[in-house]
Amino acid sequence: MTNVVRPRLPEGARVYAIGDIHGCADLLEDTFARIDADRARSAAVQAVEVYLGDLIDRGPATRRVIDMLIERAGRRKIVCLKGNHEELAIRFLGSPRCFSEWSGLGGRETLISYGLVPVARQPDEMVALANAFGAALPPAHRNFLVGLPTFYSCGDFFFVHAGVKPGVPLERQRETDLLWIRQEFLDWDAPFEKMIVHGHTPVREPDFRENRINIDTGAYATGMLTCLRIEGDTLRLV
Repeated sequence: MTNVVRPRLPEGARVYAIGDIHGCADLLEDTFARIDADRARSAAVQAVEVYLGDLIDRGPATRRVIDMLIERAGRRKIVCLKGNHEELAIRFLGSPRCFSEWSGLGGRETLISYGLVPVARQPDEMVALANAFGAALPPAHRNFLVGLPTFYSCGDFFFVHAGVKPGVPLERQRETDLLWIRQEFLDWDAPFEKMIVHGHTPVREPDFRENRINIDTGAYATGMLTCLRIEGDTLRLV
């Protein structure tokens, strides 16, 4: 009989992985409380919170979410990953013509959270709106968005927003795939180099597969922001 080796974190390490927040500050606040309560019950030598990207857009409170994460980083060890929505927001600042694409994917709500009126039909209006967005972004928020990494690796786990391209070593993955890939990754049943923990594609409940774990439970639409605790080879929802 073949012994199945379960992926595991290094001894003494613990990761709290959090799915796509999408501007839902109230759900994030509740998640902070759940993590803090869990930490109080059982100490870990090294605990890190990994937020899997798509922190912004769709929900009503992107600005507050970023404030909360920046403040959290001053008290806890956290890693916030870049998602495709963060990429679009950054791109809009330099390429205003992408406004229609970003707006249709929830950028409208982000602009409103910064006190802007998200209406722009002509190129000059898009430029003006991009400039206004740049002016409305506090420097700390701009630095936060620009500085987001695309993945986090710990032990036998690889944390990323969308997924990875099958057949390509993890160290050679393209940013486009890490942020945007969908069906090619989701349909892949063979093992990856590490267990992939991701979001990007909403599911009704956390989806545990042999080679990947999807914890994007569509917070902005369902009111459910999933937090997965990993310690050793044990997985538990918090």
